Amino acid sequence: MFLDLDWQPSFGEIITWFAMDKNGLVAIMVNNCFGKLPKVLLQVSELEGKLDRLNEYMWEESSGVVSYPENKRGLAILDLYSICRFGGDKSRKEVESVIAQRSAFDKKLSECSIPSIKGFYVYHAVEGSVQGEDYPVGYSGETEMGDYFRYLMPTVYASIDDFPEELRGVVVVSDVLDFTSDQIVRSCEVDSIFNRLYS
Repeated sequence: MFLDLDWQPSFGEIITWFAMDKNGLVAIMVNNCFGKLPKVLLQVSELEGKLDRLNEYMWEESSGVVSYPENKRGLAILDLYSICRFGGDKSRKEVESVIAQRSAFDKKLSECSIPSIKGFYVYHAVEGSVQGEDYPVGYSGETEMGDYFRYLMPTVYASIDDFPEELRGVVVVSDVLDFTSDQIVRSCEVDSIFNRLYS
């Protein structure tokens, strides 16, 4: 995998990138193979290594890092969820129960507990082998493969200050998006929605 302006989403390449909304709230964006990355991010030199370092920091696996932000001790709230990941045979209450079991702030750090421990929103891209196979349960509108949907929400929020200064340069910023209210980020609009890097 080589991330530059010629890169295109493709099966087998799951990339996690980081975004900040107009209020300074932070989200991890999981492209699930099909979500686009903003051009402003793809222009960053040695992007793969920088994203790797930011992900390692989030997972508290950085070499040489001696301290991380304090546990937010919040909750992870389920918003929308993938029909492919959870199946159509589970009720929303059952999925909420699964998330609750895995997301407590005193549990092991995992994707489900990222909001409660780290204070990040989690957005996932719609996946599937064909259009319509996957969709975000709970959303009444139409989505395309690669559109990002709000999966998990924190109750105590992270900020850019939770990242070391040297890692902040690959956080993409939106001046219009509001993670507290915007459930969907269209993949075809990521370039206009996220048009600058944090500086």
